[in-house]
Amino acid sequence: MMKIKTAILGYGRSGSTLHADPIEKLPDFELTSVCDIDPKAKENASNRFKCRIYDDYMEMLQKETLDLVVIVTQNNQHCRMTCDCLKSGKNVLVTKPWAINADEAEEMIKAAKESEKKLLPWLPARWGCDLLRLKELIESGVIGKVFQVRRSEFSFGIRHDWQTLKEFNGGYLLNWGPHLVDQPVQLIGKPVKSVYGELKQIINPGDVEDVFFAVMKTEDDVTIVSEYNIGSDNLPNWIIQGDKGTIYVKTTEIEIHKASLPDAVDPTTYGNKTKIDVINDRIQGTNMITMNKRYGDSMVIYPHIARVIRGEEQYMVALESALNLTKLLDAIRKSHETGQLICLTDRLKII
Repeated sequence: MMKIKTAILGYGRSGSTLHADPIEKLPDFELTSVCDIDPKAKENASNRFKCRIYDDYMEMLQKETLDLVVIVTQNNQHCRMTCDCLKSGKNVLVTKPWAINADEAEEMIKAAKESEKKLLPWLPARWGCDLLRLKELIESGVIGKVFQVRRSEFSFGIRHDWQTLKEFNGGYLLNWGPHLVDQPVQLIGKPVKSVYGELKQIINPGDVEDVFFAVMKTEDDVTIVSEYNIGSDNLPNWIIQGDKGTIYVKTTEIEIHKASLPDAVDPTTYGNKTKIDVINDRIQGTNMITMNKRYGDSMVIYPHIARVIRGEEQYMVALESALNLTKLLDAIRKSHETGQLICLTDRLKII
């Protein structure tokens, strides 16, 4: 079996771990080159892989025979670099956010079609252990018909990097939105018909938001609340409400609160409250799923990528799905800028 000749474009924190680790360890891949402008990053990559090192990715594209380029650079660079790589005849995996807006996403899709090469948006949270386990629980009917989902992350952490700057299209909507907006929409599996959003800058330096809050309504009237907020990390990451109970998730621990409802209400008791028994069922994180990675396991995702590059299966993240997620993030930002609820004429189906 021929190895997939791979280059990493951007050897920073994510490039050197989430992507370099599986490329290094899995037999499907051969890391032939790394491109970065930072001298320390280039030195680290050279010492680790003994591969060819570049600071100009166009030179790398010209000189290297590559099956795949993994782009892990600043947000404002993704579109241009992806299109250049595709036009040079290389398949591309591009980190989140794969595009800063829908116009960029459509330009990238056009480049992929014209080059007849594969464009793979990196949305690892779709493999998240919490999402996969919650799908099983919802399908089992344990809390009945779901009418509201809340997906949240909280931190008092302060960043001091390009993610805090508008010139690089930083901000937490593009940084965390591909996780926190996408996951609950994946869970419900229905198109989104309206969006309301708010962005705030609270404690980070720079000039972009470090808090976002979005309320979405699906086609079947399920309310989805997604947020990254400043607060204690002891708050629930998921709250899923159904007509027979509620599911709470804190990191990898699940609590199911099931309501024991009567089959019928005695009409002679009109005006009185019907007592509802609630049964609590705590499920430890180790029982969620075996890989136990909340934002996906790159050692699980990369073998799938290898099969996709070889043409053995379709990539789990369809381009139309990734495009519609980007449109949804655009709508959240537009709602914040206008102060209005955004009604989507084209229902955004991103499953």
